[in-house]
Parts: sequence; C-alpha cells; structure tokens
Amino acid sequence: MPYVEIIKQIMVERGLSQQKLADILGVNQTTVSQWLLGRKKPGYDSILLIYQKFDILPNALFGID
Repeated sequence: MPYVEIIKQIMVERGLSQQKLADILGVNQTTVSQWLLGRKKPGYDSILLIYQKFDILPNALFGID
C-alpha cells in the first residue's frame, strides 16, 4: 500500500483532518495536501514522526516488505 493510502487510512481511522494531521506532524496543511495528491513524499522527519505517533514502520509507509 503506497504512502498516500496509508496516510489516508491513518486520517480516517483517527478522525483527523488535514490540518490536525499537519499539526501533529509539525508541517503545514498544504504539505499534507501535497502528500495526499501524490505530488510530494513525506520527508525524513515526517516519516519518523508518522512512525512514532502512529506506529507505522517507515518501510510499510512506502510499500516495502
């Protein structure tokens, strides 16, 4: 499952808006929007925060087994 789908799944499961997810990860809402559209990938710091806050392994975030 690509990172876009995993981020969407996190948002749905936890009832998070783009703004709330952005606040948790310390990025702006536009960045989250760009991730969801597949125009940008999360940077290293964001990947680590997703791992820490949501217990998603970095490899899983990018569909690596």
